[in-house]
Amino acid sequence: MSAEKVTIADVARTAGVSKGLVSFALNNRPGVGAETRVRILQVAQDLGWKPSLRARSLSTQRSFALGLVIARNPEVLASDPFFPSFIAGVESILAAERRALVLSVVPDEETELQTYRSLVADGRVDGVFLSDLRHNDARIPLLTELGLPAVTLGRAEGDSPFPAVTIDDTPGVMESVRYLADLGHRRIAHVAGSTNLLHGTRRREAFAAAMTAAGLPDGQTVETDFSARAGSDATRRLLGQAIRPTAIVYANDPMAIAGLGVAHELGIRVPEDLSITGFDDIDFCRYVFPPLTTVSAAPAVWGRAAATTLLQLMEHGRADDVDLPAARLIIRGSAAPPTRH
Repeated sequence: MSAEKVTIADVARTAGVSKGLVSFALNNRPGVGAETRVRILQVAQDLGWKPSLRARSLSTQRSFALGLVIARNPEVLASDPFFPSFIAGVESILAAERRALVLSVVPDEETELQTYRSLVADGRVDGVFLSDLRHNDARIPLLTELGLPAVTLGRAEGDSPFPAVTIDDTPGVMESVRYLADLGHRRIAHVAGSTNLLHGTRRREAFAAAMTAAGLPDGQTVETDFSARAGSDATRRLLGQAIRPTAIVYANDPMAIAGLGVAHELGIRVPEDLSITGFDDIDFCRYVFPPLTTVSAAPAVWGRAAATTLLQLMEHGRADDVDLPAARLIIRGSAAPPTRH
């Protein structure tokens, strides 16, 4: 019999029991004798029966899906390979568990909050990944009120009932500044992300602390929305000054790659006239010219750890925080000692 066509009725008929008893046995419910349960499970295995997710959802009142809601401009999301890499890591775990990922991209925070309410009301997900943590994050109390299991990507500000999966990005930013300072750079600028996001603030503070630790004056900082377009605009602004920086530390790789393009356009050589570092170590970094010196944050590893933690939380009602290895600098070809004129 084809495994595609095997049903509970087929298992019941072969085992000589009712469909209801087969359902109880297959779903590990009480009310089935030990010998009968073993016989039913053996028959199901012999016939090649596989559970239907739809049937399991109806019988267990679970959706067998996890959610990821991202409140970002689609243009920003389209230019940033971080989330595809993170999602690939999540999917590598969910596929083995026969679970799905429900992805929603929304324009603002209020729509995001309403999306969580709808996901719970419609029973579409059993848990969610909480990304882009914010100051005074309204999602934490909302998800607590809704009773929806969640894992935060990074530690939330203040109290949170949810386990966190974290990668400390501070050492990577500080290592970037220290590396540039050791090369001889003194005018180092920072193209930062949004300070509305905890990781944008954290990287900005790490940059400032590293400049102080290196004995350098405060570096010029330009805040952006993390998009490649904003990175390009910020770079053009910095390089258009009478006294321009000799090095720029970017808060993510798409902005760094956009900045590299602006430098080429303006006839500014990288790394001879301008050194550049990024953050995330997306795949493109290896193939631009020169290859980008950047900070590795291993988004796929982050995704796998987050998915494993969320499944554990849903299964056992608790899960420990997970601290992944800290972000680290990957030295390639986009940084060199500054040219002396």
